[in-house]
Amino acid sequence: MEYTRLGNSGLYVSRLALGTIPFGSGGGFEKIAGVRGHDADRQFSEALEGGVNFIDTANLYSAGDAERVLGEIMGNRRDDVVLTSKARMPTGDGPNDSGASRHHLIRAVDDSLSRLRTDHLDLLYIHQWDGQTPITETIATVNELIRAGKIRYWGVSNFNGWQLAKTVYEAKLAGLEPPIAQQVYYTPEAREIEYEIIPAARDLGVGTFGWSPLGEGLLNGKVRRGETTPSDTRQGTGWPEPHVTDWDRAYDLIELFGEIAGDLGWSIPQVVISWILGRPGINGTVIAARSFDHLKEDLDAAELALPQDARDRITTASQLPAYYPLWHRMMTAQDRPEAAESEYCAEQHEHVFGPGT
Repeated sequence: MEYTRLGNSGLYVSRLALGTIPFGSGGGFEKIAGVRGHDADRQFSEALEGGVNFIDTANLYSAGDAERVLGEIMGNRRDDVVLTSKARMPTGDGPNDSGASRHHLIRAVDDSLSRLRTDHLDLLYIHQWDGQTPITETIATVNELIRAGKIRYWGVSNFNGWQLAKTVYEAKLAGLEPPIAQQVYYTPEAREIEYEIIPAARDLGVGTFGWSPLGEGLLNGKVRRGETTPSDTRQGTGWPEPHVTDWDRAYDLIELFGEIAGDLGWSIPQVVISWILGRPGINGTVIAARSFDHLKEDLDAAELALPQDARDRITTASQLPAYYPLWHRMMTAQDRPEAAESEYCAEQHEHVFGPGT
């Protein structure tokens, strides 16, 4: 297992994080969760044995029950891991039961610590932008939590590029600790974060971890064109994510992954995860599975090196359009390229204008 430094901090984490969205049950997660007790402990132990030290959860998952299950199984292994959770999403029906306000965040963190049976989080993610709370209030609050010893670092999740930049610079202007990491949705089928979000993070010194590398089950190898998706998979339950805008393209990519997997003797998830871990600006990704065998398969991907020709085939086939201002910058401003987006611009340029142009 490789380890990576998160942003400008001194914190090192494994490039694969164990996600706990399958842990517990409740809050609308019943069809995709249910792992607890011995099964949860077995996953946790296997991940640690494989070198994983990064554990990801959220108070949203199964209405807090995922945290509760994780707290039950960690025991004396708490200090062996970098423990994260998230807050911002609704935890009740009241007007202050959601958001990134001081009122909500302090209570949400206290509740998470209680469920997790620990006195601190190593990393707290703000789970989504709050358009009603001034970001300066959120920044001040997480810094208060750091000083109180309830969290060690903080990050953001699902922010736009401008929201990330505003957050970092408002923190620096106030002389406070900025976020060290972001967690964002990223798969070869969904590469939108390459436009603005990853370049912003690289320029700002913020680490980037992907979530749901298999597209919430879309890329697990069981979703195929013209076939009924098995009911024991997330996509087979009618789960509303991900937002796929072009199903023909998605199916074409799945077929490509299957072809490459067959040639290599790998699984489709291993092909996808290996591709992601080799992408510029990506520190790592969060894996999660209800099945122990599937978890082991995903963990093994950390030790696999996708051949360059296979990597190039996936990158080319999944390339997204060069939206403005990218196409204009590629046509007129490559005399002074921006390092934070250079690899992505090179891929876009070749896709739009052809090889060698």
